[in-house]
Parts: sequence; structure tokens; C-alpha cells
Amino acid sequence: MNPETEFREGLDELAVHYKEILTLLGEDTEREGLQKTPIRVAKAMQILTRGYFQDAHKVLTDALFKEEYNQMVIVKDIDFFSLCEHHMLPFYGKAHVAYIPNGYITGLSKIARVVDIFSHRLQVQERLTQQIKDCIQDTLHPLGVMVVIEAKHTCMQMRGVEKQNAITTTSDFSGAFNQAKTREEFMNLLRGESKRI
Repeated sequence: MNPETEFREGLDELAVHYKEILTLLGEDTEREGLQKTPIRVAKAMQILTRGYFQDAHKVLTDALFKEEYNQMVIVKDIDFFSLCEHHMLPFYGKAHVAYIPNGYITGLSKIARVVDIFSHRLQVQERLTQQIKDCIQDTLHPLGVMVVIEAKHTCMQMRGVEKQNAITTTSDFSGAFNQAKTREEFMNLLRGESKRI
């Protein structure tokens, strides 16, 4: 499915609801600039939540290769955008993922696709971090997985405390990454070259 050209069932109904929301906000939905806004927003929301209809486990197993490599594999600086489930405002940043293979590796782009799938759902950063880790651990059965996410939340930037430069960092890990030395190796590699948001 191409999310830019193919849309799911319920699109027109979503648009009706967004038109009502605009009216409740005090807008004139018949003015030129807003006439197509309800359907545009409905399409945008289907794109931003497409992860509900994608299988992250299948993405990994579709590119699974037997390989005896058993050192750390890191895919870092994976850009992502998601919607906070509390205010449905965006949060965005970078995900850094490491795993230690246990007989099988997956295509490197598939790690980024897993991040993409889980971020295209209504989320909190803490759960997003855990879901990425759990998916890789449960699918590849590696010796360990670690995920670190750094993000800015527009619900903190645009409303409430209105802090523009706050960055939230979350992490989750399993297996070999329970050892402080292994976690430290990963974090040192991130600090060495990782760019700030």
C-alpha cells in the first residue's frame, strides 16, 4: 500500500468529523481556504497512523539471513515522527538501535522500518522504545537488543510549559545489554558521532 495514494476505509467519515471539529472551533468550513481541509486532514491522519496496519515482525523476517557474525550491529540516527497519544501533537527525533546477532541477521533498512511502523501509531515515547526493542528481540532472538530514543515533543513546545529545547531520552535493553560494559560500549559509540536533533 502506498500511503500517499491509497487510503483505508473510513476516510470520508473521518473528513465529516474533521469538518464538524472546524465548525466547533468557530471556523467557516465553506470559506475557500478550508473547503478541502477536512479531507486533507483525514488523509494525513491515515498516513500518520498507518503503522496500525503494518506488521513489524514480518518486515524483519522478510529479510532474514543466516550469518555467524556475533558482534554489535548499530543503526543510529534513524529519523522518526510520531503523534503523542495525549494531545495528538507530533513528537520527533532520532532512534538508535543495536543488536547482537545469534545466528541470524536482518537487512539494515528493516531496523529503520520497524522504527517507522511503531512510530506511525498514537504513542508515548516510553512505549515506542519498548515496542521496538521487543519486536527485534522476539523476532530475531538475538543475544541482546538496545534502543535509545531522543525526541522533542511539540506538546511541551507549543502548549503547557512551552519549553523549546527540552529533549527527552528513553532507553530499553535486553540480553547482553544487561551488562553495564556492553551498554557503555553502545553509548560511547553514540556519543562519538551522533548528531543532536
